[in-house]
Amino acid sequence: MKKITAHIGAAHYKTEIRSATNTIISDEPESVGGTDLGFAPDELLASSLAACTCITLRMYADRKEWALHDVIVEVTFEKNQEENKTNIIRSIQLFGDLDNEQKTKLLQIADKCPMHKLLSNPIAITTDLK
Repeated sequence: MKKITAHIGAAHYKTEIRSATNTIISDEPESVGGTDLGFAPDELLASSLAACTCITLRMYADRKEWALHDVIVEVTFEKNQEENKTNIIRSIQLFGDLDNEQKTKLLQIADKCPMHKLLSNPIAITTDLK
């Protein structure tokens, strides 16, 4: 199991996030009292899907030896308060010498990225206090 640790001190709202080998900063924009030193938590979630999609498409194209030169993934999301539902919109741009069949297959593969699968299925969160 992967472990991520987040720590916030007295600063509003700079948070250090650590994995076993990396550290990043999350923060809130100045408009809500943060100092905008890093991605806001909702941006981190969207960036996980975008990065995972890029990596998955690169791995697949490399394995198939397809001429995929570049991938750009944009993720936006909006909260529907009335339905208590979040809509995530992912737009993918593929660059390279790819035919329509290859592009269609890459679009299917995008839905197989681990973050897409995680976000598309029920999630259970267990919280304890130490």
